[in-house]
Amino acid sequence: MQPNAEGLYRQMYKSRRFEEAVTQLWNDGHISAEMHLSKGEEAIVAGVLDHVMDGDALALDHRASAPMVMRGIDLALLLKEFMGLEGGLCRGMGGHIHLFSPEHLAASSGIVGATGPAACGFAIAAQHLRPDKVAVAFFGEGAMNQGMLMESINLAAAWSLPVIFVCKDNGTAVTTSSADVTAGDLLTRARGLGAHAVSVDGTDVDEVWSAARDAFVRAREGKGPMFLHATCVHPEGHFLGDPLLRMVRNPVRELRSKVGPLIKAATTGGSSLSERAVSLGSIAGMLGRARETQKHTRDDPIERQRQRLEISDAQRDELERAVDDEVQTAVAAALRGLEAQP
Repeated sequence: MQPNAEGLYRQMYKSRRFEEAVTQLWNDGHISAEMHLSKGEEAIVAGVLDHVMDGDALALDHRASAPMVMRGIDLALLLKEFMGLEGGLCRGMGGHIHLFSPEHLAASSGIVGATGPAACGFAIAAQHLRPDKVAVAFFGEGAMNQGMLMESINLAAAWSLPVIFVCKDNGTAVTTSSADVTAGDLLTRARGLGAHAVSVDGTDVDEVWSAARDAFVRAREGKGPMFLHATCVHPEGHFLGDPLLRMVRNPVRELRSKVGPLIKAATTGGSSLSERAVSLGSIAGMLGRARETQKHTRDDPIERQRQRLEISDAQRDELERAVDDEVQTAVAAALRGLEAQP
């Protein structure tokens, strides 16, 4: 069995175009508060979800857009939910973080590390009610320092639960370099908790797909959990409007109001001069890491898969137009729902 390059590309492209529409709605003020995108994670999500069957369950983190889209949940329902409309997936009460689709056994949470316990619960239910079904937990590498996630991996291994733990590692936990706060190696940690563990390039959907295939086979055969470590880049930072990226992309405009306070903080009383220098160095380091994410656009998983397609340009354009039309239809439906609000 080999991956379907065209099918995977369609899923990834659909997720990207959907999130571009979300970005526009957010910029236009139709979506309130923070918005965490799955941009950069498309190959990870597509490579894993291509093996999901009806009855399998998804425990999703705060970047739930891509999994929800690729699982086939109605795009208009998602957009309405993000906009806080009663006609949304969760009647407008969940926003973009707390989503739930009973039909698809998919639920998301903003609590870091909570997907581990949720996936174990799904897996225990599957053992009793849906034999041969699997639960998948998605989370960032920062969640690996949460006790409940490590306890979940341990429990899944001890009880041979059919769970696939998918760690999406972009090297940064919000604005903190993961290397500064995480000791050791995550694969070694997962293996120490009893899980089979592998690492993949999360921008290469074929590589993710192959590792996920093995993980699903193991889980369905009752051989216990797998920890799938996938590296990636978040080109939009932690959330839309990320202040670090704003400073990197528009340094003159964004730094104008910040240079004065920084200089004042560095030259006035309070902590010692050396401590203030360390703080300024930390800020410079965060800006440097944010700048690096912009250099990785050449590793865009969408473009990488696009180059692999063995179809004509006309066929590819037709595929993309069909997806574009689907997304625009959903946007139009969501905006009509907004206009109908009392």
